[in-house]
Amino acid sequence: MARFEATVEIDRPVGEVYAFLADGENDRKFSPRVQSISKTPAGPTAVGTVFRSTVKDAGMTTQREFRISELVAPTRIRWQEQSSNLVIAKEGGYDLESMADGRTKVRIFNDLEGHGLGKLLVGFAASAARKDAPAFGQRIKAAVEAS
Repeated sequence: MARFEATVEIDRPVGEVYAFLADGENDRKFSPRVQSISKTPAGPTAVGTVFRSTVKDAGMTTQREFRISELVAPTRIRWQEQSSNLVIAKEGGYDLESMADGRTKVRIFNDLEGHGLGKLLVGFAASAARKDAPAFGQRIKAAVEAS
């Protein structure tokens, strides 16, 4: 398994940041790889909610399915990828921390796992994700602050 993570400080209170990130349909606002995303069932995100997306990585379009595995408002969100792609996010999440000045510190991580040929590719995928992690954190910050 290979991990990437990023930490960013967002100029919004923790409750607002949590609400934005818990709505996985907002992913398309900060992840240019997400072409479309939908949620099942409709309504507020809860443990068991599934987000299905079409993403483009390294020139390949794939279908992704993530299940929310843990929600602890307003500090913790966890998901597990249910897809059968070559490289998946076995577990991922956000840890949110309220800061004294009304801002929020957010740590995002994904534990990547390769399947089949993906076992050879997971290191490359993790390396690319680590390289992009600071920019990814800044895209999350910009999207939350613009909402």
